[in-house]
Amino acid sequence: MNKLYNIHTLWLSMLLLTMTTYAIGKLGYSGVAVVSFLLITAAAKATFIIRDFMELRGVSLLWRVIMYGWLLIVITGIAITYLISL
Repeated sequence: MNKLYNIHTLWLSMLLLTMTTYAIGKLGYSGVAVVSFLLITAAAKATFIIRDFMELRGVSLLWRVIMYGWLLIVITGIAITYLISL
């Protein structure tokens, strides 16, 4: 495994992404671009959790399809709901 790719680096990356999304919310930014950024950030963090913290990196294809499919459905649902509400 790469020396820079470890659980501590992932945790720090997720912490920075969380702080960024918190700051965006606190500053009151809005719009399609902001929501898109927030959804991409949430998807990246969820991918880190699925792949590394849940240790599903080396499991069968079926489990990965189930988990990433669920993530895709949730992110898509949120995006569609936001776009309909405009």
